Amino acid sequence: MNPKLHPKRLLTIICEAEIERTLLVRLHQLGIRGYTITEARGQGEHGDRDALWPSSANIRIEVLCDDAVLDSLLDMLADEYFASYGLVAFVSDVGVLRPGKF
Repeated sequence: MNPKLHPKRLLTIICEAEIERTLLVRLHQLGIRGYTITEARGQGEHGDRDALWPSSANIRIEVLCDDAVLDSLLDMLADEYFASYGLVAFVSDVGVLRPGKF
């Protein structure tokens, strides 16, 4: 890895748009200082998610964090959201230039 880059973890959550507010409250409670949210469309286990109606809209939330925060986030998602909502989460190893921001 480039010596200018610092290792972090990228958690990507794709979920129903209707849980955005409650999920963001939980992220803040776990110490997340920043995130990016974009609209997401596609097809999967819960069918076609085309965003034509609010009930069929998905969002993609991306969070850069370290391993300790990541573990808390994954536990929270599994305990509070996986059973009741169409939600997918995956983790990537990334390098960042300004580690103090995350």
